[in-house]
Amino acid sequence: MISAIVLIKAEVSRIPEAAREIAQIKGISEVYSVTGDTDLIAVARVARHEDFHDLIADRLNKVPGVLETSTHIAFRTYSDEDLDAGFALGLDD
Repeated sequence: MISAIVLIKAEVSRIPEAAREIAQIKGISEVYSVTGDTDLIAVARVARHEDFHDLIADRLNKVPGVLETSTHIAFRTYSDEDLDAGFALGLDD
């Protein structure tokens, strides 16, 4: 699986509706409403890089209320276990 984080700017009045619709798109695993310059953050997971075009350009970008997206493809995923192990290196209890 290839993961990407999609930063989404949306019409303020449509943020809840856009988030719900985006969350229903196959390939989107999570959608977060956030503070800051971005209104929503979606986590996308696909089998092939080519699938991002269909998922982002053809479906997510066409959700009513979505104004702009910025997609960041992940190089590597770190789980909680990986992070805990990394921070614990060299530490003796």
